[in-house]
Amino acid sequence: MRILSAADIKRALPMHECVDVMADALKARAQGLVEQPLRIAFQPSSTNAFGVWMPAYRGGDTPLFGTKLLCIVPDNPGRGMDTHQGAVTLFDGVTGEPLAFMNASTITEIRTAAVSALATRSLARENAKTLAIIGAGVQAEAHLHAIPLVREIKEVRVFSPRSAPAFVERMNVPFDLKAVPTAEEAVRDADIVVTVTTSKDPVVQRDWLGPGTHVNAVGASTVQHQEVDTATVRAAELYVDAMQSVLGEAKEFQSDPPDVRGELGDLLIGKAPGRSGPEAITMFRSLGIATEDLFAADHILRKAVELGIGVEAPL
Repeated sequence: MRILSAADIKRALPMHECVDVMADALKARAQGLVEQPLRIAFQPSSTNAFGVWMPAYRGGDTPLFGTKLLCIVPDNPGRGMDTHQGAVTLFDGVTGEPLAFMNASTITEIRTAAVSALATRSLARENAKTLAIIGAGVQAEAHLHAIPLVREIKEVRVFSPRSAPAFVERMNVPFDLKAVPTAEEAVRDADIVVTVTTSKDPVVQRDWLGPGTHVNAVGASTVQHQEVDTATVRAAELYVDAMQSVLGEAKEFQSDPPDVRGELGDLLIGKAPGRSGPEAITMFRSLGIATEDLFAADHILRKAVELGIGVEAPL
């Protein structure tokens, strides 16, 4: 078994490579080559932290099992740590032999933003130049680096009630980056909007979005949280990472679910239509799925062997 740290993963899975790895993952899902159940969460009564189990299996010529085990700890930012802590483990899909044990926080950080970049590459207008980010945590930083890989971003506006100025101060990017005092100021006239918060109530309103805007709604991952108001969800040409995920875990799908044009993988293989025109508002609703972790970890392991990084540990 090869053990890979956060630093190893950053070497083996640069963001620009991960975008195409995620395309492969979602295409494979759309083609029926990957199976995964809805993730299972465990919430102990004596803590606000909870555990999550996310397994997946890929068939085909190189079968592979993968499992991500996470502890989601809401208090971790106050400790200077990511809320997501855990491990991704890979197993040979034929023999079940454990192959790798990897830092899950870094995989989650990179692949989540890479999927948003993939959705942006597929759905945003070609001339999109202005990006709004609502949130200022780990995923805000990851998206700040990911979205400019697929569109020529000239200006980024960031809103977070407490953290935006410090976030902007520590970033070094080749475009105009500024903190703004309200979410509305960030979103109005933006070509691309990214929400990466843990808000229980919408932080983006339909009235703020101009024609042609693309929205990546990323942060809300339980039925208690919703970042984008229902009017936007219903007005947008809506795509998701996995229908089973949004139906089971997205608040806006729990009663009278909105129309969905397709999963992002369906769009990539031509089974779902793309943006209908330059005036359409498009939205990608991301929950994060085990298929993405499986393909990211497989890529990391192959690159780690090639680069000679990580630690080989006998079982």
